Amino acid sequence: MRTSTPLVPSKMRPMSFGQGGPQWGPGGSGSQPPQWSNQTPDWAALAEASESRNRRRRWLLVGGGALATIGVGAAVAMAVVSADGNEQASNRPASQLPATTDIPPDTTGPGPTFEETSAPPPLDPKDFIGNVKKDTAPLGPDTLFPGTQLTMGETVYKKGALASTKTCASAAQGTLGAVLTKNDCTRLMRVTYEKDGVAVTVGVAVFDTEGKALQAKNDADSKSVVQSLSGEGVPTFCRSAICRSTTNSYGRYTYFTVAGFTNGKDVTQKDSKVFTTGDDLAEFTFRQIHRRGEAQASAAANQ
Repeated sequence: MRTSTPLVPSKMRPMSFGQGGPQWGPGGSGSQPPQWSNQTPDWAALAEASESRNRRRRWLLVGGGALATIGVGAAVAMAVVSADGNEQASNRPASQLPATTDIPPDTTGPGPTFEETSAPPPLDPKDFIGNVKKDTAPLGPDTLFPGTQLTMGETVYKKGALASTKTCASAAQGTLGAVLTKNDCTRLMRVTYEKDGVAVTVGVAVFDTEGKALQAKNDADSKSVVQSLSGEGVPTFCRSAICRSTTNSYGRYTYFTVAGFTNGKDVTQKDSKVFTTGDDLAEFTFRQIHRRGEAQASAAANQ
């Protein structure tokens, strides 16, 4: 290092570690730190080194702030991505979920309540055909037995004459007149069907109550027979010959059948066609009475 007079600091030069500078090395006196006695510090070099350190410190501070800003930005970006990704709260650690005290209380109150409702039970068709006060639909032989023919399975029966009377005993044979009168029959309707020489007359007796109709059925015996109805292409039948007859009731109606040959031949147990014809018309009559009750029950339910 070169020396200069201490009175002229502006002439100082930076220290140099070339020849002539202090020496130290391993062992001996050379291992001691350099001695600066009797030498004036290079103030310009010291000032420049201090400025350099200050600049580095400022850069470190600025750099650290930038990294911190980048870290915050990354955290915000992660939060945005998490929100956009519809992350469910149940997938987060429990430490990230809000505490119970942080969740606002539900102030909306309980939701509306509704009483349980159920459809009313269907109305019973028999309730409408069991009493004259409810059985108010139009009634006649043409409403119970519409059309010009009847199809049962593969068999087609041609419809003959129709009749209706309020003097029930006048359309009865044997003991049936007395039975109908005793139980206050209000009307007796008749219809005849025919096929291949076998004819059947259906008689429907009308009462005010189901009890009266049931009692008339129970009072009838083997000699209680509805009078056959001829006409509309069907000759007189079952007036003197042996014929097959049935009796039944449903609601306030008691219905009867009498079936036989149009040529006057007696019916025997072997004449299955006669039995089948009578059974078909008895079943059809029951169905028609039941349909009458269904129609009135449906109309009442829709009111």
